[in-house]
Amino acid sequence: MAAAKKAAVGPLVGAVVQGTNSTRFLVFNSKTAELLSHHQVEVTQEFPREGWVEQDPKEILQSVYECIARTCEKLLQLNIDLSSIKAVGVSNQRETTVIWDKLTGEPLYNAVVWLDLRTQATVESLSRKIPGNSNFVKSKTGLPLSTYFSAVKLRWLLDNVGAVQKAVEEGRALCGTLDSWLIWSLTGGARGGVHGTDVTNASRTMLFNIHSLEWDRELCGFFEIPMDILPSVWSSSQIYGRIRAGALEGVPISGCLGDQSAALVGQMCFQEGQAKNTYGTGCFLLCNTGRKCVFSEHGLLTTVAYKLGRDKPVHYALEGSVAIAGAVIRWLRDNIGIIETSEEIEKLANEVGTSYGCYFVPAFSGLYAPYWEPSARGIICGLTQFTNKCHIAFAALEAVCFQTREILEAMNRDCGIPLRHLQVDGAMTANQVLMQLQADILHIPVIKSAMSETTALGVAMAAGAAEGVGVWSLEPEDLAVVRMERFEPQIQATESEIRYSTWKKAVMKSMGSVPSQSPEGGDPTIFSSLPLGVFIVSSMIMLIGARYISGAP
Repeated sequence: MAAAKKAAVGPLVGAVVQGTNSTRFLVFNSKTAELLSHHQVEVTQEFPREGWVEQDPKEILQSVYECIARTCEKLLQLNIDLSSIKAVGVSNQRETTVIWDKLTGEPLYNAVVWLDLRTQATVESLSRKIPGNSNFVKSKTGLPLSTYFSAVKLRWLLDNVGAVQKAVEEGRALCGTLDSWLIWSLTGGARGGVHGTDVTNASRTMLFNIHSLEWDRELCGFFEIPMDILPSVWSSSQIYGRIRAGALEGVPISGCLGDQSAALVGQMCFQEGQAKNTYGTGCFLLCNTGRKCVFSEHGLLTTVAYKLGRDKPVHYALEGSVAIAGAVIRWLRDNIGIIETSEEIEKLANEVGTSYGCYFVPAFSGLYAPYWEPSARGIICGLTQFTNKCHIAFAALEAVCFQTREILEAMNRDCGIPLRHLQVDGAMTANQVLMQLQADILHIPVIKSAMSETTALGVAMAAGAAEGVGVWSLEPEDLAVVRMERFEPQIQATESEIRYSTWKKAVMKSMGSVPSQSPEGGDPTIFSSLPLGVFIVSSMIMLIGARYISGAP
């Protein structure tokens, strides 16, 4: 008890972290960066059709209120005064898109999640509208025209949901990424809620000009998105409004960062050339490129890294995105049932220490960077009679590492200076087998922070440093030093190269599984692909070892 009281001496800052799989609320001591208390609630994902991924915005909002309430109860049990919490920051899964009624506060449709593929026909139709080789979308946004980003999700909602169309026509609709929905709701909702977003989330919509840092009229015209439904755009660190209800009523919300930018800040990658990789539902590697936009020639995204104050300079980043990382573990648990808990994957993989020639490409939602290939689908190959669930578990972890290597190689080519080590964070970094595998496959050291909650720490830092709050210094000499754990490569570079080249062959075989389709009568495109679970079972029954007995795809 005494230790808890001592830990609460400094001003405290809270962080809402709304992710694809769960919502968390965490409270940090702004003087030491110590995590004092937190609470986590898992959130539901819905898959109404093949390729569709949705979430209930009201369930997400309720999970935020629950996490705040439970965390505050835990702080009170530690005799910590809630008035010590001076600010709250909001971090969120990016690109996931919500439209709601500003008069009633009710969502007009489920949130369309970043992984969702229903807009492929929309993307194909829009691609044909871009004249010649002049990709003005990418030049303004740093993003390829893809199902990943918010603009095409909004376009689909406007085209296919009557309630959305009616609300827009009547001037009742507001839209945004999940940070906008949460901040609007927390600051009063239909009773005066603030409708805004920050530059990092805005930069993921395909409607935001990353050079002028404003919504772009030409882009909004191209996607036919009315600008009056879009949120105001702020820096990542300023007071946006105050919480209107609950245990933290009156506390300012003063930080907002998309989850990957928050992790970059939490890893303290403030210098040009510093990079981090976050292992969550997906995998996201960001490299700080300073105050200049670096446009990739190797399939990476150019994005806004952060802008830590109204009058502070904007910093940019190169980003490589992997759609499926931790989601493959959840899939093995929930869809296939070879594990009962996510933690079991490490035990299974450790039992064999090798995939024994089995390779897993978890392209459940196509392939993101560096391929941007929506036709890809998941495959498992190299199966023999010897293959068991331990080998598949190992191959699943190895797939996360191979995908990271693909992104890192593209980033090295774009930046011109290879990374000498990789800083990592995210829930999956608790898996020691995964971390050692990553060092082996990259053949550079992997450095893991002892503070696993770097996304929460980053947005707490932004909130605490905001003008008018001022309880967290972002000066290098004042930043807390966080202990690191280092994983060195333990295999020869030649072995790493052989395994990686075999993986690349498997990736090629995953492509072209789904033919492109054109929209018919405005109906959403439904992909008719063989479910991956059926593929695995049938593959193991048929023992396709005749082709793959050598372990090569």
